[in-house]
Amino acid sequence: MKTILTAAAAVCAAAVFCSCSKSDNANKPAEAAADPAAPAAKTFTVGFDAEFPPYGYKDGNEYKGFDLDLAREVCKRKGWTFVAKPIDWAAKDTELNAGTIDCIWNGFTMSPERLDKYTWTIPYVQNKQLILVKADAGIKTFADLKGKAVAVQDGSSGAEAMEGKLEEFKKNNAEFAFSDLKKVPDYVTAFQMLESGAVDALGLDSAVAGGFVEKGGGKYVTLEETLMDEKYAVGFKLGNTALRDEVQATLLEMVADGTAAKIVAKWAEEEIAHGGDKIDFILKK
Repeated sequence: MKTILTAAAAVCAAAVFCSCSKSDNANKPAEAAADPAAPAAKTFTVGFDAEFPPYGYKDGNEYKGFDLDLAREVCKRKGWTFVAKPIDWAAKDTELNAGTIDCIWNGFTMSPERLDKYTWTIPYVQNKQLILVKADAGIKTFADLKGKAVAVQDGSSGAEAMEGKLEEFKKNNAEFAFSDLKKVPDYVTAFQMLESGAVDALGLDSAVAGGFVEKGGGKYVTLEETLMDEKYAVGFKLGNTALRDEVQATLLEMVADGTAAKIVAKWAEEEIAHGGDKIDFILKK
């Protein structure tokens, strides 16, 4: 990690300099010019899916989201420059390993299959994956997916869960297996496929599913059976414990002083307005 010169440090230095009297300055040699080679403030680049409300999404020309608000507050406290970088979710590992992003922070599931692939913070959100279908499709249970086409986001935990469910169907009772599993870049595309009839069901995050149900005005429902329970955490490149420790410590500070609770409350109101599921924030001081 490069040593960073924060804006706060610069302000403090300026205050000390200005407090000196004119007479004192007159008896002192001229201050040396700022070193042009001095390192700039650290840039903290968050990789996220811009089609994943409420955790991260594009609203007009602005990137918004619960996770982005948490990351912005971390950067504010650390004196870092925050950069939100939308990525192709299926290419998240390439982005992280290439150093174009510092972390993956956008409803990122800390699944058993991923534990040894990233350096993780402690989990901060409890979540679940659900199945979304048209209300009049006659699909009430997983067994009703027999012969159906299902869409998932490529590279998502929902995709992993649906692949696992497909293997389970084939192993235990092949006749229940759905006919096709389509992997698409984002949930907006997947939902359009459901609307058009190109697929019969979607495997997706509960908060996103809740938003689609609300916008559909009764045309869509989620199955009662849960596809998978999961926890969200921030993922860093494997071995980057130094940066993980800084971010995690700051998150815990935000929990302790009540700032995290305020961000949770803000997005609880957003979710009520947009029909999504409530964010289940589990990080405690």
